[in-house]
Amino acid sequence: MADQQHANTNTNTNTNTNTWGSTSWTRLSSLRQQSPLIQCITNLVSMDIMANTLLAAGASPAMVHSILEIPDFTPHTQAVVINVGTLTPDWLPAMKAAAGVANQLGKPWVLDPAAVGASGFRLKACLELIELKPTVVRGNGSEIIALSMASLGSTKGADSLHESSDAVEAAKSLAKSSGSIVAISGSVDFVTDGQRVVGAHNGVPMLQKITATGCAVTALIAAFVAIDPTHAFEATASALSVYGLAGEIGMGLAKGPASLRMHLIDSLHGLDQETVLQRVKITSFS
Repeated sequence: MADQQHANTNTNTNTNTNTWGSTSWTRLSSLRQQSPLIQCITNLVSMDIMANTLLAAGASPAMVHSILEIPDFTPHTQAVVINVGTLTPDWLPAMKAAAGVANQLGKPWVLDPAAVGASGFRLKACLELIELKPTVVRGNGSEIIALSMASLGSTKGADSLHESSDAVEAAKSLAKSSGSIVAISGSVDFVTDGQRVVGAHNGVPMLQKITATGCAVTALIAAFVAIDPTHAFEATASALSVYGLAGEIGMGLAKGPASLRMHLIDSLHGLDQETVLQRVKITSFS
């Protein structure tokens, strides 16, 4: 009886993984066909890798951040990414304006609260952005905990002092209070809507040695959600797994962080159906 139960559990896990592989491939294929325009108001460090990640996946990036362009440009986008990594008082009004336009037009937007717990200015800005109801919030464990608690804490800049698993309850709380899908990047990438929790298990540790890879996956999440905005939870998990899978493939060719960055982008561009179906690994924790 125990052996049969174990076999049933394995069958369910395999079926669930295969389903996620299929839906992940469908979204990636649609992304390549539709090439959605993704507006990124992001930090100065991440612009290059975010743009190249979006291009490799099949999307069209636009690094448009002037508040003077928001009324004319943002309505033409399919999604908006707001990343506060190199936040200044001059950029915050444009971030709010773009989020406001996205909301008015029913377009998804994604918030990356980089280093939110590092300063009062940064925390206040992110809390104000949360009030504008992002479709998805993506951060590391420390960022999600700080944002959920609305408080400053021990900080290491944009690096996390917590495992992603440490922040699951904080993420669920944040999702319930904000209405956003919340994603936590780490050794396992967790995604929650406040009730459901899934984990994307793809990726390699060396991705943490490349600056702005977290910012880049936030952009990829926006592109996946742009393709399927009514299923933002599933789109977010798929994006995280696909990006991690590209990292796994790239790591097989890389000699270190610099070459991994190159092979990561190449591998994302070259992902095929068989690889995605076989190697995407997303499991349920709820």
